[in-house]
Amino acid sequence: MIRILTASLIALASLAAPVPSQAADKLSVLLEWFVNPDHAPMVIAQQRGLFAYANLDVELIPPSDASAVPRLVSAGQADIGIHYQPNLYLDHEAGLPLVRFGTLVETPLNTVTVLADGPIKSLKDLKGKKVGFSVTGFEDAMLKRMLASEGLSNDDVELINVNFSLSPSLIGGKVDATLGGFRNFELTQMKLEGHAGRAFFPEEHGVPAYDELIFVTRRDSAGDNRLTRFLHAVEQASIFITNHPQEAWQLFIKAYPSLDDELNRTAFFDTLPRFAKRPAALDQGRYQRFAAFMKETGLIKAAPPVSDVAVEIK
Repeated sequence: MIRILTASLIALASLAAPVPSQAADKLSVLLEWFVNPDHAPMVIAQQRGLFAYANLDVELIPPSDASAVPRLVSAGQADIGIHYQPNLYLDHEAGLPLVRFGTLVETPLNTVTVLADGPIKSLKDLKGKKVGFSVTGFEDAMLKRMLASEGLSNDDVELINVNFSLSPSLIGGKVDATLGGFRNFELTQMKLEGHAGRAFFPEEHGVPAYDELIFVTRRDSAGDNRLTRFLHAVEQASIFITNHPQEAWQLFIKAYPSLDDELNRTAFFDTLPRFAKRPAALDQGRYQRFAAFMKETGLIKAAPPVSDVAVEIK
């Protein structure tokens, strides 16, 4: 009887003994810019241990050259890239083997911005005015469609390259409006400097709604189970941010104390409703409409099937 009891206790003890932990799967994420509140769901997933629970060791990597992100991911130098939906079509036409497999920020952030107390009250008032921009391509097409909604064309404005100095150029009077400022950053930046801005939103002036920030990977990696676990953790983090915004902000600045200022705090809460709550979900219609827009504006030669540029992983 004693031997039986002893054997049973030994068996139970072996069942209760900790199992050696399996090494977490590494996953590299190449950001489109330096870390900022747009990346909050990934930061919160790290801080709350959601990636670790999914057996992932996720590294967030700011790029040394933001324009190189799609090429680096295509070349296998990162598992995931943060990218822009409009640029994905350009990359596809250029032959890069990238697909969208998830969404980070599900609404446009782009704007045409003017001074709130200035003379421009509608897009019609831009006729004969100077518009500052940083990059060409999609933003030119966006402006063209927005102006067309008010009976104007790009020929009715003077485009001036301000080299990423959007808000200072507008505040300093060098231009009458700016193209490409993000509504969750530039408007707050201007307000903090004592110059409130007014934004015109592309999706309210003829431009189809699109995802501002998306997760991309190489097409031959779309079946990687790590991506499914990654998106699940990001989804949990996005919901946590929605339910507990103040606590989420504290976790965010704990991870990145240098971002604890008024600009980033305001941007964090302004971006909160724009995070995808179902990052894996793919809106086929939205991607079809936007591909058609890209073709209509001459940015791409042909609108690709949705399956060529985006996948929905399970």
